[in-house]
Amino acid sequence: MTHYIYLVRHGEHQDAEYGLEDGPLSGKGQRQAAAIADRLSGLTFDAVWHSPLERASETAKYVAERLPAVDPQPHALLFDCVPTGMTEETPGTFEPFFGSYSEAEIEAGGAQMADATAEFLVRRNEEVHELLITHNFVISWFVREVLEAPEWRWMTLNQAHCGLTVIAQKPGRPWTLLTHNDLGHLPHELRTGLPDENPI
Repeated sequence: MTHYIYLVRHGEHQDAEYGLEDGPLSGKGQRQAAAIADRLSGLTFDAVWHSPLERASETAKYVAERLPAVDPQPHALLFDCVPTGMTEETPGTFEPFFGSYSEAEIEAGGAQMADATAEFLVRRNEEVHELLITHNFVISWFVREVLEAPEWRWMTLNQAHCGLTVIAQKPGRPWTLLTHNDLGHLPHELRTGLPDENPI
């Protein structure tokens, strides 16, 4: 019996280029969401959770259209967040990134991700398939946690819009990263969201 968690970053949203925090999916984001929904349509999910932010909620609606048996639910632990600030191990090149976040925001992000991993990375005694539609940094934190990497390494992991990451745990074994940022369902023109040069 294996516990599978499918992690999907939301589709591109309309206001991303204007620096706004949230907004509906862009036309390209809608196509991305439809593509990941088609990719997942052959699976049977026990639960589908999504960030309450609009871009993730709308992505979840596309999945629900193709999997009518599922009822996606918002989950506060999947909000976009910054899980850590600078640590002693964090390379100095990352320091400018944290200038736009307050200590309170970073502290809240760390608490959120501690609760999220405690809630979702729970050993199950049955076959379970869960889908989490969330944000880049949240997925990075889950992957870092599964790999037991130093905390700051979440900053070196990135997911494209509607990229698919799968983690799993078999009884008596640690969590395993099965696939990371799989984009096989997206044509080249829909592969957005990855940095060109900046590792953030």
